[in-house]
Amino acid sequence: MSIRFDGRVALVTGAGGGLGRTHALELARRGAKVVVNDLGGAVDGSGASSEAAQKVVDEIRALGGEALANGASVTDEGAVARLVKETHETFGRIDILVNNAGILRDKSFAKMEMSDFQRVLDIHLMGAAKVTRACWPLMREQRYGRIVMTTSPTGLFGNFGQSSYGAAKAGLVGLMHTLKLEGQKDNIHVNTIMPIAATRMTEGLFPPEMIQRFKPEQVTAGLMCLLDEQAPTGLILAAGGGFFATSQVVESGGITLPSEQVTPEAIRDRWAELSDTAGATPFFAVENELKKIIGALGKVS
Repeated sequence: MSIRFDGRVALVTGAGGGLGRTHALELARRGAKVVVNDLGGAVDGSGASSEAAQKVVDEIRALGGEALANGASVTDEGAVARLVKETHETFGRIDILVNNAGILRDKSFAKMEMSDFQRVLDIHLMGAAKVTRACWPLMREQRYGRIVMTTSPTGLFGNFGQSSYGAAKAGLVGLMHTLKLEGQKDNIHVNTIMPIAATRMTEGLFPPEMIQRFKPEQVTAGLMCLLDEQAPTGLILAAGGGFFATSQVVESGGITLPSEQVTPEAIRDRWAELSDTAGATPFFAVENELKKIIGALGKVS
């Protein structure tokens, strides 16, 4: 069966261009009513314009779909509240939220102004938190929600000159891991997409011959699976150029020392053993980690 969103209402932030635009268009093609949110600023977050969001809405309407343009900043709680209220009043519900809005202010950490660092965190991390928090009560009431955060390889693995971006993107993964637990009882699934795509934000990173291969549409195809009724929860999906994989935080098998033997030297001397990932384990929640530790302690007591 094809993935469809008939009767569903989707809110996509940062949807005036790039990945957000392709997400919004594909959701509309598959039957969703779409709210296109975009402040319309530059890559660094400066400026604002309603044109970008409206153009995408016009594209959706040309396809025969229903859409609403919104220019709220995701950092403005009042504007976000109005955005969610307008969406609910217009379409009656909010089923899908794609947190895609973001900016770049790249500099090496030594040269970065803390005001720029804060601004990147405010838009990526706090912006996603504010929009999600505003949608959360509605999703709980209707006992249905599909939410996707947008992380980056920089957030999981690091990239020179992107300390603020990496911190924000890693924070979104942490947010997802808690919300996946808090949303379970209300059928709210929370996942994360980790895109690699040639967009305005990544301009210059791809050689010309690779730009066509890494089109945003290649990422959007994976995103649709995270928004489906049958979607998993708590998953990080890497997507780009036709490549798809799940990324996980895992823990090595580790070592356990009796209390009387716990010294820095004892830990150092078994470093290779404790860091051996042959027995690496992905956990779904903190309780899995605690059970592992308690079980290991029981073997040496």
